[in-house]
Amino acid sequence: MSSTIETLRLRLEPLDPPVAALVSTDRVVAQRKLGAVFHNAWPSDDLRDWLASVPAGSRFRPYAIVERATNTVVGDVGFLGPPDAKGQVELGYSIVSDRRRRGYGSEAAAAVMAWALEQAGVRAIIAECEATNTASIRTLERLGFERGEESDGAIRWRHVPDAA
Repeated sequence: MSSTIETLRLRLEPLDPPVAALVSTDRVVAQRKLGAVFHNAWPSDDLRDWLASVPAGSRFRPYAIVERATNTVVGDVGFLGPPDAKGQVELGYSIVSDRRRRGYGSEAAAAVMAWALEQAGVRAIIAECEATNTASIRTLERLGFERGEESDGAIRWRHVPDAA
């Protein structure tokens, strides 16, 4: 994931290592490099942990979700790392609270999923959400994920593209 992805309402900017490092350490420079203003609730601590865990050189990393109408970063979406031995990549996403219920999570996730499924070695996309997170459950269902096992308050999901 090395280039910007555009959707109808969003621009997804890759959080490559040099930019990712600045997100937590120099907000002003990071905003300039991304070409967008950060919402005051972004980034979350979860994103900081996510960025720290992505293997160096991986193309499967997070993107900043930029609301095109305001040029504001309102969330993040992407993968927690490269495909595993089964060809699965794990999807993650988050939208700041005052931009939820607008379909941004679905729109952004669908765009990165399309990218991932074009990559060699990717056979499925997995995700996990809290069993009480109704909005994420609806998002994953809308994206065509199948509900899997539930344990410790979390539901595992799997999306396998149609064999054509």
